[in-house]
Amino acid sequence: MLIYNTTYHVQINDARNFVIWLNECYIPAVEKSGELHNPRILRILSHKEQDSECFSLQWEVEDSAALHRWHTKQGAHLNEEMIKLFKDKVIGFPTLMEVIK
Repeated sequence: MLIYNTTYHVQINDARNFVIWLNECYIPAVEKSGELHNPRILRILSHKEQDSECFSLQWEVEDSAALHRWHTKQGAHLNEEMIKLFKDKVIGFPTLMEVIK
């Protein structure tokens, strides 16, 4: 099993709205695809700055082929939607991790 993690750096004034959008729009849309499972949103405490907050959104995914299918069918579109809504106030970068134990 793999963990697909995206770390988001969000301007402080938009952090609350961003988390609401993740919970109400992004996560339900992703769950409909059936490729990614068991989402978790985490607040990152180790890189705290006064003008921003960092969050991690993690998903379980069976393999890299399933992740690729999701990204080409839906992920790129959802990323474009996020950019339209939050512009340069949210920056995200993905990490793919393998569960060892």
